[in-house]
Amino acid sequence: MNPRLFDVGFALAGLSVLGPVMAALAAAIRLEDGGPMLFRQERIGRGGEPFCVLKLRSMRDGEITRVGRLVRRTGLDETAQFLNVLMGDMSMVGPRPLTADDLERLGWTGRDGRFTVRPGITGLAQVFGGQGRQASEALEAAWLRQHHPRMDVELIVLSFAVNLGGKHRIRRWLMTPRARLLRAAALGQRTLSRRHAEC
Repeated sequence: MNPRLFDVGFALAGLSVLGPVMAALAAAIRLEDGGPMLFRQERIGRGGEPFCVLKLRSMRDGEITRVGRLVRRTGLDETAQFLNVLMGDMSMVGPRPLTADDLERLGWTGRDGRFTVRPGITGLAQVFGGQGRQASEALEAAWLRQHHPRMDVELIVLSFAVNLGGKHRIRRWLMTPRARLLRAAALGQRTLSRRHAEC
């Protein structure tokens, strides 16, 4: 499957399903404090080139707004990134889009191949993250080495589940022993385990 067609197809599908919700949230953001509906921030993309990532705005003067609490809890703030996908700055699935400060702070040089692909709305690190820098790095490295369309579709489905059920609820389910985790997650955890063993 052509990767660009994959991205555009899923981005359009996402907009068709979540577009009305995004429009309602954008209107609520504007009505709450009169500020802009979108938050823009420079991130580093493919080839090390900067681009402007889009999110539904969740803060005002350094404080999380009432609407902001909702969009952060469900991950709906990131649905504006469907527009980044359509513009060609991002993919549906890939490494997290980091700022230049993030890359410097984490000491990531891109030697792992992260700059050979577009950053993604979702990915192994985004879905199974929250375990620290080493875990995220291992998960991203695992995806870069062995991702395939089926894995990417599974990650997109899980991301939609996060939007419907909330980040914390879905991540708690993913950590339960009885949960049927992605083979990709298992691959990432094995990679992480080997790194711990080598330390």
